[in-house]
Amino acid sequence: MSGADEPIVLGIETSCDETGIGIVRGHTLLADTIASSMEEHARFGGVVPEVASRAHLEAMTPTVESALAKAGLRFSDIDAVAVTAGPGLAGALLVGVAAAKAYAMGLGVPLYGVNHLAAHVAVDQLEHGPLPKPAIALLVSGGHSSLLLVPDVARDVVSLGSTVDDAAGEAFDKVARVLGLPFPGGPHIDRAAREGSGTAVAFPRGKYDDGTLDFSFSGLKTAVARWVEARAAAGESVPMNDVAASFQEAVVDVLTRKALQACARHGVEDLLIGGGVAANSRLRALAQERCDAAGVRLRVPRPGLCTDNGAMVAALGSELVAAGAEPSTLEIPADSSLPITTIHI
Repeated sequence: MSGADEPIVLGIETSCDETGIGIVRGHTLLADTIASSMEEHARFGGVVPEVASRAHLEAMTPTVESALAKAGLRFSDIDAVAVTAGPGLAGALLVGVAAAKAYAMGLGVPLYGVNHLAAHVAVDQLEHGPLPKPAIALLVSGGHSSLLLVPDVARDVVSLGSTVDDAAGEAFDKVARVLGLPFPGGPHIDRAAREGSGTAVAFPRGKYDDGTLDFSFSGLKTAVARWVEARAAAGESVPMNDVAASFQEAVVDVLTRKALQACARHGVEDLLIGGGVAANSRLRALAQERCDAAGVRLRVPRPGLCTDNGAMVAALGSELVAAGAEPSTLEIPADSSLPITTIHI
């Protein structure tokens, strides 16, 4: 083992459109390098799986080499390899899993196929130290909106609720398209909303008082589209900033409300928010406000660690090594629908 007491773990993330390579020693981040194919997808208004897969193939070797150089390490310093085995786009996952198997076999080190969603939880340890046990995690990204009870991120993750239709990130992308904003929609709506009023339009809050910890954003997305269409049909201008702010407020209101409900129901005083939408400024602000009022401690990684990255995969791999988890075999599949309760395969 190269690290004195803690192994050095190489993490590979290829679940969607970003080739992320991270290197960690314990809870210390040594390198976090990303090659994104986002610009190649922007003209299509969404991620094209085949384009993403080919981009991963082209980016893998140079991105790994860049991460090693940034960390000041050689391949011989790596003690374990972790890779996102699912969930995600099947073709994109296959590229990362195949590369990870090759690196692990070539280096003679253990391989850990990990869950993308659990990795979004584990990455916070690189910034704020060991996770409290238990914690509630709110994961919000382009493909997932989930509430989790996390007794131990390396051993036990329990699903409390998830989206029944569009995830929050999908709704951001679709509403951005309605407003004529570029893909991906999240950052553009966030910026527009800062110049608008979150109370200008009373958009609906799906599943707000239904007693579950599930989410629904499809109806909200449709309500925004119909409101904009009605204004245009009447020959009236569309106040884009107000629409963006009111839509955003509806999303973050539901997300934070249900997250605090989960904390109260399970007697948990620590909330972690992760995933790409966790970079949203209004979500972070409202979550802090509501956590302070409820006496709940909030942990949110810096925005660069919220979006998909290799550091989060390496962080979960490091946790698995520390927990004495059995390494994966070289026969592990890429599982596009890997359930959150399966932390590693």
